[in-house]
Amino acid sequence: MAQKIVIVNTGCANISSVRFALERLGVSVEVSDKLDVIKAADKVFLPGVGSAFAAMRSIEAKQLSDTLRGLTQPVLGVCLGMQLMVETSDETRSGVINCLGLLPGHVARMQAGELRLPHMGWNTITPVSDSTLFKGIPAGTYFYFVHSFAVPVYEKTLASCTYGQPFSAALHSNNFFGVQFHPERSGEAGAQLLTNFVDM
Repeated sequence: MAQKIVIVNTGCANISSVRFALERLGVSVEVSDKLDVIKAADKVFLPGVGSAFAAMRSIEAKQLSDTLRGLTQPVLGVCLGMQLMVETSDETRSGVINCLGLLPGHVARMQAGELRLPHMGWNTITPVSDSTLFKGIPAGTYFYFVHSFAVPVYEKTLASCTYGQPFSAALHSNNFFGVQFHPERSGEAGAQLLTNFVDM
């Protein structure tokens, strides 16, 4: 029987590119912000683009926060979606905003030195341990990034990347996974990672 794969419609995400990437792999997907549909999914994707402040405001307006916090199936946050999974973000000028708190951690503006922000383009990642998510993806594999904020490397880091400073390219805690890069724009490596997640 086919899995039920749901992409959370956060109201501010580039959902179509994630959906098309999964459909190219032969995975049927439903995009929804309905609480019962999300709860009944076998796997959940939490995409995001733009600002954490706008994304959290949209998630709260749709009353999705408690549902997302209560999920027990595998959940994959993508780009801003990963940043929303941690506790807090420095992203707004008015101060720290609260995120979903699905795993510990804090999002801070990248300290890239002479390098320009956003960090945009291809960069290599280094998985820090054997993980089902990175099965068949060796250290030094290139993925596509677009971001100016990042989660520092810490105990929940699943893969790291360096751009002026080391940062978390992927996170994992319990059933929650996150990737800072865009697997849907990362060619064969991205397709492998999406397949690994769907096959968990």
